[in-house]
Amino acid sequence: MKQNKVPKATLQRYPIYLKALRKLHHMGVERIMSRELGNFVDIESTTIRRDFSFIGSLGKQGYGYDVASLIDVFNGQLGVNFDEKLILVGAGNLGRALMNYNRWNHVVGEIVCAFDTDNDKIGSLSEVPVYHLRDLKQYLPEGCRIAILTVSGNAQETVDLLIESGIVGIVNFTHEHIQAPKGVIVRTVDVVSTIQELIFQVNNF
Repeated sequence: MKQNKVPKATLQRYPIYLKALRKLHHMGVERIMSRELGNFVDIESTTIRRDFSFIGSLGKQGYGYDVASLIDVFNGQLGVNFDEKLILVGAGNLGRALMNYNRWNHVVGEIVCAFDTDNDKIGSLSEVPVYHLRDLKQYLPEGCRIAILTVSGNAQETVDLLIESGIVGIVNFTHEHIQAPKGVIVRTVDVVSTIQELIFQVNNF
């Protein structure tokens, strides 16, 4: 699968499908039709079939999809790693909430450690150890590629350090616009914009 040819909206739905399929597999479901999966995830069956077509011929007409096989396809072709080691930078209120939650339904992995510049936050605020940011390279887990950024300031400087240390994927919870070179993926979680969009949609419903 060439992800540069897959629409962004489709890529954003793949994790939803994978999470649902893993739940179904855990429930003992072995085979499912696109209509049934659509009802489970609240997505039109035609959309599901089109999304799956970017990966290949995954189902059989009249038979549906083999759940275990679909999970294997997502694992292999989408490069999903259930043991992905995530780090968190910024152990403030939001950072601590994410560390205390740290349950991702076995879909992505887990936060294995965090970093901060405040000495009062160094140690163990939860089951996740917190190190000083200056020791990032020393405590960065081997093979770690993704960081969650929840710092309250100096976001760009922190991003530069993360990239220098080998991070290639950043989930940005800050309010700052950050820049990253080609080859580094940044996904910004903007709660304010999401609420504004929702208000607009509600007012125009």
